Amino acid sequence: CLPANQERFANGKLVTVQFHPSAQVVMTAGHDRSVSLFQVDGIRNPKIQSIYLESFPIYKARFSVDGEQVIATGTHHSMFFVYDMMAGSIIPVPKVRGVEEKFLKNFELSPDGSFMLLIGTSGYLHLLSMKTKELISSMKVNGRCTASAFTPDSSKIYSYSKEGEVFIWDVRSRKCLHKFEDEGSLEGKCIAVSKNNQYVACGSSSGVVNLYTTDVCLKENRPKPVKAIMNLVTSATCVTFNPTTEILAVASRDTDEAVKLV
Repeated sequence: CLPANQERFANGKLVTVQFHPSAQVVMTAGHDRSVSLFQVDGIRNPKIQSIYLESFPIYKARFSVDGEQVIATGTHHSMFFVYDMMAGSIIPVPKVRGVEEKFLKNFELSPDGSFMLLIGTSGYLHLLSMKTKELISSMKVNGRCTASAFTPDSSKIYSYSKEGEVFIWDVRSRKCLHKFEDEGSLEGKCIAVSKNNQYVACGSSSGVVNLYTTDVCLKENRPKPVKAIMNLVTSATCVTFNPTTEILAVASRDTDEAVKLV
């Protein structure tokens, strides 16, 4: 296949590549301060448009669940941008009331399209309304939170701490339902929940990815993984299940071609 972004290669590192939830469109975003959209036809992959965010190297960008917005956070900013694709307007969100963070970088969007979860410093997690971008509530894990994932029904959040503990939150009450230790984890890096809610995958700095069944995660404090995936030799920085929960992709950005499909 041709490169998806062949009509406009980025001038800096790409940090996000994501398919649109319903259209044949792919988005790229990165350190060159731009978000680009391409029509994916496999023949020419024509560019639809690029938007440029002045002095705002992008840390992460995501399509909203309905595919009408793009949310983008920066590498060293406390604000974020919302690009409204229907109106063609770029809306800055300079300050979220009640969120005292110097930098807002990592975030997750709930599968039902209701919430945006900002992963703050010192273990804070800020739950925002996707509609208004206003703070609903903040939660706190022990230590520092490195990654979070919503369950497919958006009712729970799994938060992985740098210390290797996973906290399970109830979205409605914002109470911690349970916490467990990820076996052998020296430092938590990434987490994913499968689309059928059967498995949770935890990737750590040693490159080991532990696969658990969700029912064990909710009951035991030291659950045994169904499988420990040892194929990566550098830090596991990305874990993702495919939509049918038959394949798990594990990857490390610390070395070239470190992508394994399990």
